[in-house]
Amino acid sequence: MATGGRLEGRIALITGASRGIGAAIAKRYAAEGARLVLVARTVGGLEEVDDAVKSAGGSATLVPMDLADGAAIDQLGGALHEKFGRLDILVGNAATLGIMSPVAHIEPKTWEAAVTLNLNANYRLIRSLDPLLRQSEAGRAIFVTSGAAQSSTPFWGVYAATKAALESMVRIYAAESAQTNICANLVNPGGQRTEMRATAFPGEDPMTLPDPDDMTDVYVDLAEASYERTGEVIKAYAR
Repeated sequence: MATGGRLEGRIALITGASRGIGAAIAKRYAAEGARLVLVARTVGGLEEVDDAVKSAGGSATLVPMDLADGAAIDQLGGALHEKFGRLDILVGNAATLGIMSPVAHIEPKTWEAAVTLNLNANYRLIRSLDPLLRQSEAGRAIFVTSGAAQSSTPFWGVYAATKAALESMVRIYAAESAQTNICANLVNPGGQRTEMRATAFPGEDPMTLPDPDDMTDVYVDLAEASYERTGEVIKAYAR
């Protein structure tokens, strides 16, 4: 494990950790001394990130999981309790764009899949892991949102609606946890060089966008035990 970092000894679970923003957070947390639990569907991607984590002097427990499986999320809390007894940091990053389409044209299965991953999975994570965050001396829950949550841009209906709902849920969770050791916040990462961004903006030159590896400071700030603000949306790109 890396030593002397800002997150030394803290246990952090990151979803969507096999690529993009999740992988960038994992590598940075490892460099800051955190002990990682990495969740994603793609085993190969998780293993690649694990190699990078080890190169940074860190260690990770890999959890290949489809977050559409609510029962598996429920079981995750018990497994982590047995292994660690607590959780210091939860990063809910996994998400899907769904489809860029008029709301009236979206197939129910596409809508439901986006709601399941972008909203329901994060609710199940809170439900399953809240007891473990309360066992930490400074539980920190961080969720990745989007500027789309506050806009009414045509064709972004499914993604924007799920992110808006996520923001509302996390703010309420933060208010409910105000008298505890838990702080819950959201990060709006802005445009970054990710596969999701390329899908949403296929004509955009990705090299005009920042690399996720260069935009991880905010996630470290929010994960530190000394960070005490809660119920906020922080813009990573405005820092």
